[in-house]
Amino acid sequence: MEFVVEAKIIGDEYAGGFSCGLSMVSSETFWNLKKVDVLEKENEKETLFVDERGYRARVFEKKDGEAIRVYTEFENRSGSEVTLEMLSSFALKGIKADKFHRLMSFWSEEGRLKTETIQDLHLEKSWNGCARRIEKFGNTGSMPVRKYFPFLAMENSEDGTFIGFLMGHASSWQIEFSCKETQDFDVMGGIADRDMGHWMKKLRSGESFRTPDAIVATGNSLAEVCDKLVKAQHPDISPVDDKMGIMFNEYCISWGNPDINSVKRLADKLENKGVQYLVIDSGWYGLPCDWACSVGNWEINKERFPNGIKEAADYVRSKGMIPGLWFEFEFAGPHSKYFEETDHLLKKDGHPLTVAGRRFLDMEDPWVIEHLTKDVIGTLKEAGFGYIKIDYNDTIGIGCDGGDSLGEALYRKGLATQKFIRKIKEEIPDIVIENCSSGGHRLVYSMMEIASQASFSDAHETLAIPVIAANMHRVILPRQSQIWAVLRASDNADRLYYSLVSTFLGRMCLSGDIYDLSDEQMKIVDEAIAFYNEASDIIKCGVTKVIDSSVYSYNKPTGQQLVLREYEGKVLAIYHRFEDSRELDKSLLKEGRIIAEFGKADKDFSAYACILQK
Repeated sequence: MEFVVEAKIIGDEYAGGFSCGLSMVSSETFWNLKKVDVLEKENEKETLFVDERGYRARVFEKKDGEAIRVYTEFENRSGSEVTLEMLSSFALKGIKADKFHRLMSFWSEEGRLKTETIQDLHLEKSWNGCARRIEKFGNTGSMPVRKYFPFLAMENSEDGTFIGFLMGHASSWQIEFSCKETQDFDVMGGIADRDMGHWMKKLRSGESFRTPDAIVATGNSLAEVCDKLVKAQHPDISPVDDKMGIMFNEYCISWGNPDINSVKRLADKLENKGVQYLVIDSGWYGLPCDWACSVGNWEINKERFPNGIKEAADYVRSKGMIPGLWFEFEFAGPHSKYFEETDHLLKKDGHPLTVAGRRFLDMEDPWVIEHLTKDVIGTLKEAGFGYIKIDYNDTIGIGCDGGDSLGEALYRKGLATQKFIRKIKEEIPDIVIENCSSGGHRLVYSMMEIASQASFSDAHETLAIPVIAANMHRVILPRQSQIWAVLRASDNADRLYYSLVSTFLGRMCLSGDIYDLSDEQMKIVDEAIAFYNEASDIIKCGVTKVIDSSVYSYNKPTGQQLVLREYEGKVLAIYHRFEDSRELDKSLLKEGRIIAEFGKADKDFSAYACILQK
């Protein structure tokens, strides 16, 4: 792989080929940047490109497992200020491919695999090669997983090879692939450029800018490439959270209205059940029945917790579990004391940026950090919480005031949020951090690497839960992917199996009517916990070899899904049946003997899991 630099500065000539407005690639700066030097040492490589106008660009590559991390640094030595409009994190030329794999994503329907051909995308080269054919996709805003994950895999059917790309920054991004003279493709990705994300970056003479990195991997199957991309992620897992512990989150009981009595009742029921964390979700603060609009008022709701939130945390610990607490600290609701502190809020065009009645704190503002240190870190410390669920429930959009452009300011605000999350970790070293954004809107690796776990979706009680959970194997580590099983007293055994088997696709998280379940229902839950513990090493360290799903509609799933994950001679098989499904073909499990099993997949909307010893 020979990485190059795609860059464009204000004043550059555009490439033509009917691409202006669709693409900024192959600009004047791209053609002026000449490769002059390559430095290599062990697993690292640095390639220097020089533009005679006084610009330098370096591409840095570093081997990371069986993948490569790559980023670009642009330096201005021209003697005058220059403004970048586009700069790639990665760029490659001449990729042979005829199929393109992307992961689509919307709220509660994360990670749907979409595979298209050259013809599907209308990317056949023009008859004389003068016109550039372009597919450019991405996301604008502070929820980077929206419409698409920042992921692309390109497949060459002729020789069976794949190349995959994954980007990780938590703001606007783009990936673009195109062809012109030949059917071979150029591909690049990075911060969403001026056309797509209103990004411009000014550099005075002597200044430089470094892009966020991307991960690149090659392989002989989509599963192999995805495994390499995922294994190159290195989350800062709390030492407390290294045993694949089970969570119970009370949200699907209280729906944002927890109180001391409900927390105590849950803790009593969960004592000695093998649950490590009991998480109090939204609504413990502010006004009654007002969790979304009271965000920013982090004073305890005295009606619900008359003796303070510490009483709840202490009680949970007395029952042998770690207490967790929910925050959405980047927002100020209309009933928050910060809502009118407009000097400390994000603005757009000089006006407070308001989305669905709520506003955004400026995470670069020292005043904001001072207050959040008291409100968030202080509360966690004083009450003795060992777990924080960080939520984020809307997007800034194209950007905000305060930077060289709307998009450049947005990028900086995202980095500032991550800096504060690191501050939480510094002040409470063993804290377990959960990354949530209305489920999966911030499942990018720069967020995953500063968290122990993540909420994979808000599809809590939908039939698509196992489908979405399997999708996540392609982009995040299953050991971090928190899969919810919402248990209801009305659930029959088949529904309990269906929900609980889904949790074996990641980290088990329980919610729902746990204290209303019958003895027979609790027996099924206990068996699920025992199976999960036996499978935990495979979930944590394994390789997902098969995701075979026939599902087309997520709201009305039909067919069936089989996931196979392997580790040290053992195979975890997870099978879900949907409407009009067929029985599990046991020949698929012929490579080993069953040493553990759970569930029963004998009809539509049932599920089964087993562990095979090869």
